[in-house]
Amino acid sequence: MNQKDIQCVNEIKILALDMINNASTGHPGAVLSQAPILYTLYANHLRIDLENDKWINRDRFVLSSGHASALLYAILHVCGYNISMNDLKSFRRLNSITPGHPEYGVTPGVECSTGPLGQGVATAVGMALAQRYIEALLDEEEDKKQKIIDYKTYVMCSDGDLMEGVSYEALSFAGAQKLNNLVVLYDDNNMSIDGTLETTFNENMEKRFESIGFEVIKVKDGSNLLQIDRALNSAKKSDKPVIVIFKTILGKGSYNQNTSQVHSGPLSDADLYNLRQTLNVTSQPFYVTKDTMIYMKDKVITRMKKEIHNWHEMMNNISISKSENLDHILNMLQNNKNIINFDSSKYQINVNYNEELTVSNYKVMNLFAGNTNLMLNGSADLFKSVKNVIDNSTVMSDKNPLGRNIRFGVREHAMGAILNGMALSGLKVCGSTFLAFSDYLKPAIRMSALMSLPVTYIFSHDSILIGQDGPTHEPIEQLAMLRTIPNLITYRPADITELMGAWDNILKQNKPTALVLTKQKVPKIPGTNSSLIGRGAYLVRDCGSKPDAILISSGSDLTNAYIIANKLAVNGINLNVVSIPSLELFLNQDEEYKNKLLANETKRITLEASNPYVLGSLATSNDYAIGLNDFGFSGTSDEVAKEMEFDLDSLLLKVQSLVRK
Repeated sequence: MNQKDIQCVNEIKILALDMINNASTGHPGAVLSQAPILYTLYANHLRIDLENDKWINRDRFVLSSGHASALLYAILHVCGYNISMNDLKSFRRLNSITPGHPEYGVTPGVECSTGPLGQGVATAVGMALAQRYIEALLDEEEDKKQKIIDYKTYVMCSDGDLMEGVSYEALSFAGAQKLNNLVVLYDDNNMSIDGTLETTFNENMEKRFESIGFEVIKVKDGSNLLQIDRALNSAKKSDKPVIVIFKTILGKGSYNQNTSQVHSGPLSDADLYNLRQTLNVTSQPFYVTKDTMIYMKDKVITRMKKEIHNWHEMMNNISISKSENLDHILNMLQNNKNIINFDSSKYQINVNYNEELTVSNYKVMNLFAGNTNLMLNGSADLFKSVKNVIDNSTVMSDKNPLGRNIRFGVREHAMGAILNGMALSGLKVCGSTFLAFSDYLKPAIRMSALMSLPVTYIFSHDSILIGQDGPTHEPIEQLAMLRTIPNLITYRPADITELMGAWDNILKQNKPTALVLTKQKVPKIPGTNSSLIGRGAYLVRDCGSKPDAILISSGSDLTNAYIIANKLAVNGINLNVVSIPSLELFLNQDEEYKNKLLANETKRITLEASNPYVLGSLATSNDYAIGLNDFGFSGTSDEVAKEMEFDLDSLLLKVQSLVRK
């Protein structure tokens, strides 16, 4: 490394600190400790095309320690990405492309949204897993065995990232899968917001990562550009996933270096002035010398020019001689057009159909799984219970990278974040567990929704009727939780007809969904309609006259609602029954449709074996929302339902009482 490299690092440091001080908020400690590492990565190693930041064979970089965003934006600016100095001056301001933590789809060069510590690490594992699958898939298409896709995924993480359980789950999985295209860059500064880590995080990281199958590379001085460069060269050659442990000093050069005080908040004027003098960057704020701008950009362009040219030349030759399927795959991956063909209207369902909805889901998934090889499917050690297995495929492993069934092990949280990384790579993905365990997934689901990724979370065992598993497995509040996540569509289909309609919608949309399924057998309910699922709610039973009340229900509870309406009709009580497989989709309908379905002048009763506070908003009042406000019991399905007054007889009396109220 020469003096120009050192000057580049110093100017990038000061530029990022100017952003933080101008915004009066940010994280200078990580900027100062990570700047040499990220500069070396971008200048000397990261495979990128500055003219096309969406080049499909680019290396992926994830800043899991997203609080260091000012540093990333400064480096991207100096590299030549479309981030102006005015954008840097708008750091952490409304509608800027330089938000407080990196956001996918907002800033050029940012591969995924990060901020909640650990999420970026786990998402990077998903990116690496997807790359290996896509590489193997395209190798199979291309007779010459040329590497169309062979990029690596790098992720920068902090002590905080590795303290979070999700990162350990994901990295343990990466080790088991032998993901040798994953490089973890660890800023080991022994400091967090509350101080040093002696009493919170003092394990031997080298032994920890060796035990889960990583190659460990240690850099004694994380500010030494030559040591960093050598470590990255070694990491790229490894046949294992790699962690490079950089020993650093948080906020190096600041008056408050190596203390928690430098973690967040702008530096004092005196501290920043001292750093400018020490680093020999004495220009006015928000200024980078022309030499630095040219030097770093030229380094990247010179290093990548031949490689990019050769890759495009190879692709041009392939496009002449190869199948249309290869072009089709690349087009879908590059342009985020991974739409899977499925038309539920083509299928007729026997009126006597009666089956566990998890079994029905297995059958439906395999109706369309063969139409694509860009959909993968996983489970948190529950394939046998949830049954979301893709037939005619195998289990993914390092020896079988084309397996489309992914065994994540008992790692719900990591599964969600890994699925996000795979979706960011152009794949459609599914993952399954029990509904009660969706709480383990919540942070990852939230990130799916923030980034609007086509991830489908399949949740089974959706009510107290799995009684003998007991209250730990019986969901109460989880359905309401899922429905309150912005940009997530939750489906709770009542039977196989609605299930097929739900998949019809899921496969045509590029956004996250939760598919909630019952373990119980459910019949085909008269009046269900797959084509109306996109409306969110619709009429399944019309009493034929002005109704005394409207009974609104979802999922397996719709069967009881339908039976109750028929029984009360004998007593002269007329009920319309509305199925609401997706509350979110219904609330997005026009007012005319909503008012026609749920007439304001008619009593509205909601019935669902779940916390009633969300769906119950459609009821005439809280008194008309029939649901569950307490945890379940351990017993047979009938025993638990009766104990909680959710058996058919109890529900019949409740509905009848409310209609006559």
